[in-house]
Amino acid sequence: MSLLNKASEPLHIAVVIPAYQEERLLPVTLAGIPSIVKSVIIVDDASTDATRKRALAYAAEMGEVNLTVQVLTLPDNAGVGRAICVGYLAAAGLKADVAVVMGADAQMDPAELIRLVDALSDEVIYVKGERMTHPEVRQRMPAIRYWGNRVLSIITGRLIDKLSLRDAQCGYTALNLHWLSSLPLAELYPRYGFPNDVLIRIYEAGGRIAQVPVTPIYDTEVSKLSIPRVIFPLMGVFIRTVARRFNPRRRHRTLRKRETDTHE
Repeated sequence: MSLLNKASEPLHIAVVIPAYQEERLLPVTLAGIPSIVKSVIIVDDASTDATRKRALAYAAEMGEVNLTVQVLTLPDNAGVGRAICVGYLAAAGLKADVAVVMGADAQMDPAELIRLVDALSDEVIYVKGERMTHPEVRQRMPAIRYWGNRVLSIITGRLIDKLSLRDAQCGYTALNLHWLSSLPLAELYPRYGFPNDVLIRIYEAGGRIAQVPVTPIYDTEVSKLSIPRVIFPLMGVFIRTVARRFNPRRRHRTLRKRETDTHE
């Protein structure tokens, strides 16, 4: 049963927004936050532009309409993964039930947030948006991202026994925060390998993962990615995963956690 249907009172949904150099698009993202959201946590990853200023202006404005907004600023640029983990901890501190991650670059349709949350249950603890089945994905997604995503999804899917994984790199996600203590946040890769590492760690913790179709949006987003910046860290994430699997004590503990897990 969906957490939305099971809850005796409205779920506390928090949106975590990692932001780096997004003074232009952060206000666009914030303007679309749906009314079902109770808390917004903006984690400024040591931006040098007006990202923090835009976030603080939004916090001041929303304080008048009963929406809790926290603006956190990291002292040094730590990476999107670390910013998300900081946001998760802040959401847990606010007693939120669910944390939805949305990029600050207006690349995610806020109207689709409810679909991600609705797919969460006691068993499904992590819901990942997937853009690859959208009918216009080949026209909207840059070719290098499309094919790179296909390859990385296959590799990640094999590592989590989920060959149906279609979009490993999508950052639009929802997490049941009651499982947060099961994740080794301090060990998660802090930068662009984070989406793959968190999928692997959730699998190793015995949690189920679901996928929900979302819309690929690239109209105004300017990519900060480069092939070396993505591939080398991801190879490190994959190698580290395999090394853990060859550790007999770690492998036994992982298998025991997954005994009752049933993946789609």
